[in-house]
Amino acid sequence: MKAFKYIIFLFLILIIGAAIYIAVQPNSFEVTRTKTIQAPAEVVYDNIIDFKNWESWSSWAEADPDLTIQLPEKTKGINGSYTWEDADGVGRMKTVDAKPHSTIIQEMQFEEFPKSDVRWDLSPNPDGSTDVKWSIKGEDLPFMFKAYTAFTGGMEKQIGPNYERSLELLDSVLVADMKKYSINVEGVTQHSGGFYLYNTTSCKMSDLEQKMQEMMPKVGGYAMSNNIRMAGKPFVIYHQWDVENNAVMFSCCIPTSSRVITTDSDILTGQLEPFKALKTVLEGDYDNLQEAWNTSMTYIAENDLTQNESGPMIESYITDPSNTANPANWITEIYIAVE
Repeated sequence: MKAFKYIIFLFLILIIGAAIYIAVQPNSFEVTRTKTIQAPAEVVYDNIIDFKNWESWSSWAEADPDLTIQLPEKTKGINGSYTWEDADGVGRMKTVDAKPHSTIIQEMQFEEFPKSDVRWDLSPNPDGSTDVKWSIKGEDLPFMFKAYTAFTGGMEKQIGPNYERSLELLDSVLVADMKKYSINVEGVTQHSGGFYLYNTTSCKMSDLEQKMQEMMPKVGGYAMSNNIRMAGKPFVIYHQWDVENNAVMFSCCIPTSSRVITTDSDILTGQLEPFKALKTVLEGDYDNLQEAWNTSMTYIAENDLTQNESGPMIESYITDPSNTANPANWITEIYIAVE
């Protein structure tokens, strides 16, 4: 009997000790992880703001094949949400505020525990990458919540490694998505031609990209400063492409609705007469342009077409880095004059 009372006494001491231990635990928590992701802030934001993307980079989903995710009709933007269920219970996440390409504020609740505040901060870097800060915090924690965290290692131990892994997965998912591309030969069409402003230069092929980046803004800037309405998307005309001598001659062009008499000797006016052309569309990064051109030339050879050697060879930039952050969504149309 004495032994039994002694055991009861020890048990009570353990309960009291545990209660005291739990009671003195912090009434709040905060966990933060930061990672530099190799994608523009706009691309990162567009992924995070839509919960339908989360499963592809969630470390919890990666580790637990039995975890189930339910997506409502609205998953994107403010009031977008989703729920998940695993062996521990049911959780829900909701976006409550957002500043495009900069900040996302969310609210998370798991089972009957108090709601936690989740925050994303995106800071763009000059090299095109983005510093992503992901944090979660809770305040005024009830006794049962503190008991749960006290005996499961704390929120830092539970959430920190998962945030780290999820950010790693997010980085790899976005990098892979930005590399996606497609090339579609649409066939022979009639290019309408038209007037355009342009500047011209020759350079080594290795300097082509840099030269374009210098020249195209000058033409566009001239049009804007002189209130000249653009009649379409910017394009480049290739006049010479000499692989053997590593030389290329090209013009950066802005289409106009009529002939413009320019006042700048470096900006000229040209006119394309309508011409028959093979049209190819690249959707993706400019790294794939050479493949798109090769595909076009192969199509000409295999379909009994004849290139018009004196006709235009054009790249038209329907979407580009100035208006579309994700390279996978850049659309470039290639026109090769054929007879």
